[in-house]
Amino acid sequence: MRWYDRLYVGEKAKKHRYEIIQAIRQENGWGYYVLTLPSNEKNLLELYPAVTLKQPYYREQGLLIVGVAADYEDAVRLSGRIVKQVYDKTGGFDISGFLFGEV
Repeated sequence: MRWYDRLYVGEKAKKHRYEIIQAIRQENGWGYYVLTLPSNEKNLLELYPAVTLKQPYYREQGLLIVGVAADYEDAVRLSGRIVKQVYDKTGGFDISGFLFGEV
C-alpha cells in the first residue's frame, strides 16, 4: 500500500485526518474508506472500506491511496470532488495523468 503525496481528504475526515491515516496504516480502519486509482480502464476511481486492505489480495496489489474518507458518503463526495477538479482543470477524466502531472 502506497500513499499519494498530496492526499485528498473528505470533508467529514478533515478534523481527524491523522488519526484516520494512522488507523488505516495499523489495519484498524473500521468504518473508514480509501480512494485508489482504478485497477481497470473503465473506472475513474475505486472506493474501498479501509478494513478491506487487510486481506492478502489487496496487500499484494500495491494500491496507491489517493484519498481517505470518514464513511461511505464522505468517500462518494470526495470522489466527485476529485473528478470535478480534474475535469475543470483539464477538460477530461485522466485522473492518473492529472495526479502525476502528465496532463
